Amino acid sequence: MQPNVVLDHSKSEGAQAPSWPSRAVPRGIAARALRSFLHAMGDPPISFDLWNGERVVPSAGRPVATLKIADARTLAHLILRPELGFGEGYVDGRIEVDGELVDLITAIDQAQPAPWAQRVFNRGRKPRRNSLVGSRHNIHAHYDLGNDFYRLWLDPHMVYTCAYYPTPAASLADAQVAKLEHVCRKLALRPNESVVEAGCGWGALSLDMARHHGVRVRAFNISTEQIAYAREQAAREGLADRVEFVEDDYRSIGGTYDAFVSVGMLEHVGTEHYAELGRIIARSLAAHGRGLIHTIGRNRPARLNAWIEKHIFPGGYPPTLGEMQAIFEPFDFSILDVENLRLHYEKTAADWLAAFEKARDEVAQRFDQRFVRAWRLYLSGTTAAFRTSLLQLFQVVFARGRNNHIPWTRAYLYE
Repeated sequence: MQPNVVLDHSKSEGAQAPSWPSRAVPRGIAARALRSFLHAMGDPPISFDLWNGERVVPSAGRPVATLKIADARTLAHLILRPELGFGEGYVDGRIEVDGELVDLITAIDQAQPAPWAQRVFNRGRKPRRNSLVGSRHNIHAHYDLGNDFYRLWLDPHMVYTCAYYPTPAASLADAQVAKLEHVCRKLALRPNESVVEAGCGWGALSLDMARHHGVRVRAFNISTEQIAYAREQAAREGLADRVEFVEDDYRSIGGTYDAFVSVGMLEHVGTEHYAELGRIIARSLAAHGRGLIHTIGRNRPARLNAWIEKHIFPGGYPPTLGEMQAIFEPFDFSILDVENLRLHYEKTAADWLAAFEKARDEVAQRFDQRFVRAWRLYLSGTTAAFRTSLLQLFQVVFARGRNNHIPWTRAYLYE
């Protein structure tokens, strides 16, 4: 169930829409341009109230929401760059939403734009590269916003990846604990084995593997804030001798390990680096080694939403299963198991959104109202993207091709 929240607060939060004289666009022209744009976008069930008093309604059915457009410049930006135009207009308060933001974005995602429109709207986009320097910049922009910020709306273990809900009624906290155990079971961990984790977040999985499965872990991450938090947790729990948190890029991984795991990092690697990641895994895994990669993905190749890529996840790219094969095929890794947790991520994002809304006043005090609107839009868009199957969540288990020490059935996951 989605949180029952009206998610537009542009007026009450003090956003000031820039003035734009209505005489700049003769009456009727803006409405005609908007109708043509909506038709190219697949006629989503949305109505518009324009700055000059004109209203544009859907060609069929009731609207799920109404967008109030402040001026001609905002409308032009929306038509020429829909993803950027809507996101930036909403965050700046020049686009107000009368209705629930998740439902609005769901309706947009479910529309079927004309193929030519997709090409036109995405022209000229240049992805941010995930080089050693670029990755540090991209990760810092999102993950080093402060641990206190994330603590406001994540679960107590600070897990910022898709949860695993044993039942739809499970809480976010219980579902994140279940996800950690689900990953550990898939890796078939044994006491005193060695594990390397690439992209460890705030350390929840590494600590769980050491605490409940008796393994030794080296965990790599380039987020200064997250590594500091993870080290504090390890010391507090007396696990610092079993878990080493390394503030470094995954490309610096060395040594040999029984298992490799990466949860929520591949989205930040970039397909141009997949072969390099495969080489790192190949040189790191023992002959009996196995691994798991947990990542947001897609059914077909596509760029990340332009606004999210620019303002939330610079350098982000969710791969298809076919694109992920560049990690496995050249190094003779056998794919043992693929699970898609898409609906689990829809519920995870909805739970994050509900918690974020409860904490929005404190978030505003730490940052500002534009930041609140930006993260509301990001979490709402994430919920909608998994609801509509625009995004997937893949867990891929693999092992060396000649490794016969693999589970005979899936019973070990559920016993």
